[in-house]
Amino acid sequence: MNETLRLAMADKGETAQSLAGKVGVDPKTAGRWVADGRTPHPGTRAAVAAVLGCQSKELWPEPHRRRDMPWFQEWAQLEQIASSLRSYQPLLVPGLLQTEAYARAVLATGGLVAPVQVEEIVAARLARQRVLEREVPLQLVAVIDEVVLRRRVGGDRAVMAGQLLHLAEWGEREHVQVRVIPAENPWHTGLAGPFVLARTPDGGEAAYLDNQLRGQVVTERADLASLGARWESVTGEALPRRRSIELIREVATTWT
Repeated sequence: MNETLRLAMADKGETAQSLAGKVGVDPKTAGRWVADGRTPHPGTRAAVAAVLGCQSKELWPEPHRRRDMPWFQEWAQLEQIASSLRSYQPLLVPGLLQTEAYARAVLATGGLVAPVQVEEIVAARLARQRVLEREVPLQLVAVIDEVVLRRRVGGDRAVMAGQLLHLAEWGEREHVQVRVIPAENPWHTGLAGPFVLARTPDGGEAAYLDNQLRGQVVTERADLASLGARWESVTGEALPRRRSIELIREVATTWT
């Protein structure tokens, strides 16, 4: 239960039904915010806070606790308000589709990240994934290379089996596409590095690039156009959606 929200509503004389009417949601949805501790998307949180005369971080503090690397925070915030993401990853499963075990194994590899920090980043990564389950879910298209499915992460083969089944299950959902570039394909432009393209509800665009040290948010029009062209290239190399899911499930059986 969200006791802070319940008390704030009581203080203003609001019920789930009256609050729902003022912020434009179903009364059952508003009821779940209190009874089940559900967290609405950022725009709705702001609207509720305005009605109750407080700040959204007082009612829902968890989304404001950024436990990612400091340089990642700008992108994490953009990700939460994006209406769609197009992600290309040549080496790893995209963070929004990682299982807890896979994320932990990736971060722990090489001992470069302290164990305490690994757990903090894993928690933040799992929290970010809620954008795929919000009332108006994020539209995600993820393109990965086949090597992502076949290279073991961590020492336990079960980690990979679980991750691939998780990936296939998400790929079945209407708002998520996962497409795979076959290993037999020749060199393509995407292999120069991973990137993510975001679009916000107001039509804004941004991109995210990652390297060995830190990530970078890109907003220059020329850079976005270049990455858009690369996106068209990598999607042209990828298998269709259904065949990609079949391949993911096939490879998953090899990890069991």
